[in-house]
Amino acid sequence: MPIEITMPALSPTMEEGNLAKWLVKEGDKVSPGDVIAEIETDKATMEVESVDEGTVAKILVAAGTEGVKVNAVIAILAEDSEDVASAAAGKPAEAKAEPAKAEAAAPAPAVQPTAAAPAPATVAAAPAASGERVFASPLARRVAKDAGVEITAISGTGPKGRVIKADVDAAIAGGVAPKAAAAGKAADTAAPAPKAMSDDAVLKLFEPDSYELIPHDNMRKTIARRLVEAKSTVPHFYLTIDCEIDALLALRKQLNDAAPVVKTEKGETPAYKLSVNDMVIKAMAVALKAVPDANVSWTDAGMLKHKHADVGVAVSIPGGLITPIIRKAEEKTLSTISNEMKDLAVRARNRKLKPEEYQGGTTAVSNLGMFGIKDFAAVINPPHATILAVGAGEQRAVVKDGAVVVANVMSVTLSTDHRAVDGALGAEMLAAFKRTIENPLSMLV
Repeated sequence: MPIEITMPALSPTMEEGNLAKWLVKEGDKVSPGDVIAEIETDKATMEVESVDEGTVAKILVAAGTEGVKVNAVIAILAEDSEDVASAAAGKPAEAKAEPAKAEAAAPAPAVQPTAAAPAPATVAAAPAASGERVFASPLARRVAKDAGVEITAISGTGPKGRVIKADVDAAIAGGVAPKAAAAGKAADTAAPAPKAMSDDAVLKLFEPDSYELIPHDNMRKTIARRLVEAKSTVPHFYLTIDCEIDALLALRKQLNDAAPVVKTEKGETPAYKLSVNDMVIKAMAVALKAVPDANVSWTDAGMLKHKHADVGVAVSIPGGLITPIIRKAEEKTLSTISNEMKDLAVRARNRKLKPEEYQGGTTAVSNLGMFGIKDFAAVINPPHATILAVGAGEQRAVVKDGAVVVANVMSVTLSTDHRAVDGALGAEMLAAFKRTIENPLSMLV
């Protein structure tokens, strides 16, 4: 029978993607492992492989199509023993004529990313009123919970009848009764949730020919959603400290001057070239190792206490930003961190990072010092409990032994999740960071 090729979930948070390019055409034979398409997510472009053998009977979603939902059918594959024309004509018509059956059917996922992406979030099960079990994605459960809607009252259209976010949105729009109302509680006792100004209301504030409407791409949508979630759910507090970096700048110059020369395709180049940010990454990792109780992530079930400092680094790319991660940074040399960071930054700007290279991590660093920013407060990127905002190093007048002298000073601000890290613990961690930055030789041992 025809095999449905569906839009794959290339990361646990992916809800839709852009079908950038087909690498096969109708009539082509494919085998398991053959690369058949390129999919653009909010962060990267990835190749996907076929997991079945057969002939491409029909391509349902054209190359260049944006906003294709995860699990949407994008092509039909005919088995070797099957008539290609019948597969191309029969399966789509059948699905169109019988939407109820299509909802109940379990589309077989026929593609998977070539990169080792993290597995999609585990589907949770909940008992229905009839005694049966209802399957729903964690995102669908959270949206239903926030809306006060009983998940067991919603029909699922995902694989194996799983309830997905789109099903919950449709149910809410259709007027499914909230749990509170079903329990006989007065609906007017709940305070109405604050609503953002509608698009129409915003547009009415400006003359029709005074602006250009630029649609959001997937990256900007994801950034907006995650930042709203972070500021809505994470109780931030901020700690700022000044660090003298004269010793760090001197050590950086000494190490760069001593870098061995290696032969590359571009000729002879130094084996490494350390930046101040490379040393900040290392110092952040050393501080988390010194104060392990701050190297945590909050979950409702308990505190995740991490064994290593995986430091994410904010990298600006066209249209947004991404946070590639230096894994086990506390164990790596400055030269290793520097070269690894350069490679990650280049591939980030080309949108060639693998999901495991930018998802997760235990903390993050955001540096705007190169733009002359003196200090700022960054937004925490869950599941991190901290993020360090780094300002510019500048000459300032400081008092030493009762005398005013000039020193290079860098201000840093630690944003902290108060559920996971209290004020005193955050201050202890920031003090450890300052010690490391002002005594940079400790990063070499």
